[in-house]
Amino acid sequence: MSRKMKGVLLAAGGASLWGGSGAAAQYLFSRTDINTNWLAAMRLLLAGALLLLWSTYKAPHQVRALATNKKNIFYLVMFAVFGMLNSQISYFLAVKYSNAPTATVIQYLQPVIIIVWLAIAERHWPSRLDNISVVVALIGTFYLVTGGHLNTLTLTPRAILWGVWCAVAAALYTLLPRPLLEHFDALAVCGFAMLLAGVCIIPELFIHPVPHLDLLGWLLIAYIIVGGTMFSYTMFLQSMRYISPAVTGILSAFEPLVATLLAVTLLGTRLTVAAVFCSVLILLTTVIQAIPMDRIPGLHHLTKKEPWN
Repeated sequence: MSRKMKGVLLAAGGASLWGGSGAAAQYLFSRTDINTNWLAAMRLLLAGALLLLWSTYKAPHQVRALATNKKNIFYLVMFAVFGMLNSQISYFLAVKYSNAPTATVIQYLQPVIIIVWLAIAERHWPSRLDNISVVVALIGTFYLVTGGHLNTLTLTPRAILWGVWCAVAAALYTLLPRPLLEHFDALAVCGFAMLLAGVCIIPELFIHPVPHLDLLGWLLIAYIIVGGTMFSYTMFLQSMRYISPAVTGILSAFEPLVATLLAVTLLGTRLTVAAVFCSVLILLTTVIQAIPMDRIPGLHHLTKKEPWN
């Protein structure tokens, strides 16, 4: 098997496992008495512990450096609380109040939020390519939320609120660990952050009773923790050793694709043609951002950014 094919399979497999965890969460929220925060605490604590154990085995010096340096600890806590914990809970709530396909698609507004934030922070106008991405994503979101009619909503206010906040949290999840990822392995950083985030909401495990689940329910929780978190993240990161970040970005579209297929075929979720079209528009934002326009003759001007006057 070629290196490129190995990278494609790892990236697509990791994104697919992520998408499957969204469908698993939708099943649990719609058919059992499981609490959102209880599930988030279980996922963060157990997946974080597993990732950290794996990182300690592979690179113990990095784990020690992260745990003993005050500056690193500060960045880890910020990432754990405002990135990791924020994104996990908001995603589960978005799934709970809408469904896995909708929550996953709205989460892909993340590039738009990052574009706006970087433009403000670095004091430059977005490039033409970024502007195209923003317009396409906003059109898709408008039609997804309203169905094209200003006086109606196809989603409840709670679903819209948690969906948009999920995208904001995903942007913070991407931006906050950047100083750490420049020096440390992503698995060690993610494992520490997950564990710290889980510790923050440990009381949820005692406030809420253990849910009454059958064997399928417990198997789905195990899948969310191991397959949908630990393996998915590891596979996606490993893929970057064989293929470019641009290709992994495009293949990340397998996440909402798998979430949608599972929700429609197994959970009976209904999607209109308009909803599918709107979802494609939002996902197109990721594809546009992933295409290396600066390397394509005649299109490099699309990525040029002008400073503010």
